[in-house]
Amino acid sequence: MHETDFENSWGNQTRAESYAKLEFPNTYYLAYRDLPEIISTHITGSNAIDFGCGTGRSTRFLKKQGFNVTGIDISADMLSIARIMDEAGDYKIVENGDYSHLGNGRYDLVQSVFTFDNIPGWENRTKILTGLKDLLKPSGKIVCLDSTPEMYTNEWASFSTKDFPDNRNASTGGIVRCIMLDVEDRRPVEDIFWTVDDYYKLFKNAGLIVEAIYKPLGKYEEPFQWVSETKIAPWMIFVLSKA
Repeated sequence: MHETDFENSWGNQTRAESYAKLEFPNTYYLAYRDLPEIISTHITGSNAIDFGCGTGRSTRFLKKQGFNVTGIDISADMLSIARIMDEAGDYKIVENGDYSHLGNGRYDLVQSVFTFDNIPGWENRTKILTGLKDLLKPSGKIVCLDSTPEMYTNEWASFSTKDFPDNRNASTGGIVRCIMLDVEDRRPVEDIFWTVDDYYKLFKNAGLIVEAIYKPLGKYEEPFQWVSETKIAPWMIFVLSKA
């Protein structure tokens, strides 16, 4: 697959407005449930960058955790909504891989939630991760949360993949599709498939070490109608440090 074949599903105003209504429903709850404990375990300091902040949900989350956070994204449509929803927030538009103007070596945490699900290409991803790594203090960490490969071949409280059997044949860099069930816009969403092994290779290429990996599962006592979540992890959370 060529990088030009992929179009970010959230790169337009209609999708941005649809996504902005989401908070932490259903399967999305599992993405954020364990983050406070993971962050408190691995991060010292309070200066943070929220990479791929979109409409600001993940940035507002970090603010509630006590971080001094700047949300960055390449989508002007997303950022315009983020600023409306969080007038006191700090949101900046950026270009892929060019973050030095934010201040290299200044940050304790770079958070990336779902962002790499929408970034194609080994070279592109490596450049971006290298740029993010340079923002970190020596003790700083990247917390990178993305979909597991199993996300695209199972049914979930928030997603359906049954209409896309080709997902089962996906390899790293290929396009996979799903339907989001928590928003009004039911057009298929396109993501970039990436295996766990290739994430490890990617991080190594960018000069990063995997300090920990988490795969949150749903609990039966939680107030959600879990589908696959109690047995199969939809998300994987990497904690990365400088090599």
